[in-house]
Parts: sequence; C-alpha cells; structure tokens
Amino acid sequence: MVLGKVKSFTVSYDCLNDSNIPLFSSGDSVSGRVIIEVTGEIRVKSLKIHAKGFAKVRWTESRNAGSNTAYTQNYTEEVEYLNHRDILIGHERDEDNSEESLTTIHSGRHEYAFSFELPQTPLATSFEGKHGSVRYWVKAELHRPWLLPMKVKREFTVFEHIDINTPLLLAPQAGTKEKTLCCWFCTSGPISLSAKIERKGYTPGESIQIFAEIENCSSRVVVPKAAVYQTQTFYAKGKMKEVKQLVANLRGESLSSGKTETWSGKMLKIPPVSPSILDCSIIRVEYSLMVYVDIPGAVNMSLNLPLVIGTIPLHPFGSRTSSVSSQCSMTMSWLGMALPERPEAPPSYAEIVTEERRLTALEGPTTRDEFEGALFAYIQEFRFQPPPLYSEIDPNPDRANGTEEGRQDTCPSR
Repeated sequence: MVLGKVKSFTVSYDCLNDSNIPLFSSGDSVSGRVIIEVTGEIRVKSLKIHAKGFAKVRWTESRNAGSNTAYTQNYTEEVEYLNHRDILIGHERDEDNSEESLTTIHSGRHEYAFSFELPQTPLATSFEGKHGSVRYWVKAELHRPWLLPMKVKREFTVFEHIDINTPLLLAPQAGTKEKTLCCWFCTSGPISLSAKIERKGYTPGESIQIFAEIENCSSRVVVPKAAVYQTQTFYAKGKMKEVKQLVANLRGESLSSGKTETWSGKMLKIPPVSPSILDCSIIRVEYSLMVYVDIPGAVNMSLNLPLVIGTIPLHPFGSRTSSVSSQCSMTMSWLGMALPERPEAPPSYAEIVTEERRLTALEGPTTRDEFEGALFAYIQEFRFQPPPLYSEIDPNPDRANGTEEGRQDTCPSR
C-alpha cells in the first residue's frame, strides 16, 4: 500500500472579536484548530500542540581584557508567561511504531480542535524591540513513523490592557523651566518655558493638546518644539540597556528677542505604537512628551512630561463600552501609517492643525475593538521596522545642513 502525503498543515485561531484577528488578554480562553489536508491515507503516531509565551532580552558588549585581548560579553534573560502542552492524537511517547499504536488519517481535510486558558496573572503585551521581545505562539507537531516530525508555528497577540480612564492617567501633567544665557561677565535675559497637557494617558491615534508659553528675554532667536519619545529599557544579569526612539514631533515659530509665544492646545498626533509595558521585569516600554526650546549656540532647555500609552480609550461619560464620545471623532486613517525611517522637519502649526481639526479637538479610536484591530495591524506590519533610534536622528531637523560647532553658552555678538 502506498501511503498518502500531507498536502497542508496549518494552525488557525477562533477569534473572539469583531475584527476576526487573534487578540487575547490574561484569563482569556485561546481556542483554535490544527488543520491537516492529506492525499491518501497516512499513519500518525501523535499530533501535539505546545503553547508558549515569554519575554526575552539579548545583547552583546565588547570588553577589553588587556592591551591586545578583547572578548564579547553576552547578556540574556528570559521570563516565561505561558507553557501549555496537549496531545490531540496518540500518546505522549512516540517510540512505539507498532500498528496498534498508530492512528490512520484518511484522505481529505481534517480539523483537530484545541483550547487552553491564559494565566489570570498579568501578562506582558506582545512586543518587538531593539534588544528583546515578548512573543506568544502555538506550535503543532505531527509525528509519523520513520519520518521526521512536521512542525508549524503561529503567533498570537496578547494585550495587557491599560485603561486610561483612571485618576492617575487622567491627571494633568505640567512643568516650568527658566534658563539664563551667560558667558564670563556678560549676561543676557532669561528664557522661560511652561507647558501643560490635559492628562497622562493616551491611546494611538489621539492627539495630545499642548498648552505652553515661551518667553524669550535673551538676545537670540529661539525655536519652541515638541516631540514624543519611546524609551525601551532591557535588563539582564544586573545590567541595563536603553534605546530611545523618536515617535512624533512638531515645531513652533521662531521667536526673536523680547517676544512671547503661546500654544493654546497645539496638537501632536500619536502614531500607531506599542502600548506601554510597565509590569515586565526585564523589558519596559515608556513614553514621554518633551517640550523644549532650541537655542542656537547653547544647550536646549527642555521639559519632560511622562506619558502612558494605553489600550482602552477615553470615555468621557465613564462607560468603558461606550462607542460614542463627544471628544473623539472616529478615524481609522492611521491604520496604515508607518513611522518614517528618518523624520522630516517638523511642519508649521498651520500645516499640522487645520481649522476643522481645531474644532474636532481630539482624534482616535473610540472603542476597545477598534483600538485592538488598529494596534494588531500595526504590530503585524511594522513589528520588524522599529522607529529610528534617538542617536540616529538630528535633534534639530530644520537646521541648515553643515557641520555645527560645539554648543557653548556664549553671548551673541553685538
């Protein structure tokens, strides 16, 4: 008898949301099917699944051990969140090749259901970073006598939900700063900066309304700017590795001596980015809004306001399931957005905020399902294309090209 062949071998998930995509949270039931399509009969020892979820970090550093000796130090760490095994056909041990221990699968398409519960304890959100990742997957293994096992693996996405409708994340963030430029006995007037945002928590697709006042009493022309940064921090063997990436930015108008500029809700839109990861012991993903003044010939003056990127959008009426919000107009155009390889010069206020957007105020997904669908699309499309590194970005992209001399706090020529 000529045995048949396996035509296809796949894993699919039973999705619980309207978007029909595999998204889960701690405590959810993950179910799906292993699908086998064969031509002719095949004999099978076992069909097994292995579900696993873990956070893992890895990086290397070069070390000098002497004048002519160098070596590489590896830093790795792993945290396990899920480890589940199940047998869909056969037995745990596959050593027995006798006919009695084999299962016959006839020609055609066959589906084998599986189901397991995610732990009730908090899980880390799926993430792909510079030196680490958080991944969840189900692997199926088909064992047949005298043949190598067939294996197929498919990932699924886990969100540890962050509800921004909490007092801590709805609290305003504010700060002030002042800087006086001087050189030896020459002193110019101070530059002062105050900035405030309405809350700490946002979701991708929303716009941060920035309220700021910049007063320039110095003799130089300065430029107010704002930027959102993502900071990835990785921990292994008592060491720490940090990566800072630019997410979005904008600039104000140049401010000459004696002038003041006021931002009355200037909007900076958050592109599709991963949610904050705050509870993983080896990976943290944090965000901040930097409002700063670019000072030619001196160190920039900046204010850092912490942000938390959540997964459950703002509901002004206190309902976590409301699909209508007076402060949010649903727009899914940001689904296809990719962060640029190198951000362009920040646009002017008139270019980024039209009168219509000023009236609509904030933009973003208004329901949990809408957010999950959008963020899943981002993870799948851009997970291997992270934003540019902080060190790779010109912090003053609008400045003329050319070599800039080292910044010093020197007085302007008179």
